[in-house]
Amino acid sequence: MRQFRKLGDLIGYALHARDGEIGKLKQVYFDDHYWSIRYFIAHTGGWLVGHDVLIAPVAVISVDIENKRLEIDLTREQIKNAPSISTQLPVSQHFQQEYYRYYGWEPYWGGEPMLGPAPYLPPLADEAPGEPRHPHLRSSDEVKGYLIHARDGEIGHVEDFILEDPGWAVRYLVTDTRRWLPGKQVLVAPAWIQQVVWSQQEVKVDLARETIQTAPPYDNATIIDREYQAALYRHYGMEYAKD
Repeated sequence: MRQFRKLGDLIGYALHARDGEIGKLKQVYFDDHYWSIRYFIAHTGGWLVGHDVLIAPVAVISVDIENKRLEIDLTREQIKNAPSISTQLPVSQHFQQEYYRYYGWEPYWGGEPMLGPAPYLPPLADEAPGEPRHPHLRSSDEVKGYLIHARDGEIGHVEDFILEDPGWAVRYLVTDTRRWLPGKQVLVAPAWIQQVVWSQQEVKVDLARETIQTAPPYDNATIIDREYQAALYRHYGMEYAKD
């Protein structure tokens, strides 16, 4: 069953492997072209001192709201021996190939499955290990706080992200307009974004300020069901595709 989950509510959840906890959810990396979550980042604390680990969504079995944890279909030993990386962007294609080959998963960017664990995969001919091949991979911590710029001026900032489970896509950006409009947050879908200007920390949307100002409000009590989404899309003059 499809669920919409606010990333801010999930931060701090335990990531629980088959044989015990591996750490707490710290942030996510998402692809700003497809707006899909590519990795969950867990802070391991004392278990793997000085390490954060990347967990691909394919390994997430379920979300346990009652116990505040994500169930992971891996063992602690598998995670301990996985390719390690600093969680400072960029994440190179070289690392991602090693990572997916180690777990024996088909990489999210397509191609043939990488069969079996392997301790090393040479870098591509046109890429040094530290150079990114996928520049669209972004950190949720990085993008939170970016300004939202409508056609006719600034209107708010990115406060949070609404994720869809299963699939782990970013369905909406929670936009806080309280610096411009007292006490209101609204949702903006990635499909309405014209451009993300990383050098200026700005998200440009193809909407007028007034349209965003008068959008249906969002807060933690809001149920994002078909009726709410249909009203949201109708307000923005967009077609809502029921599924």
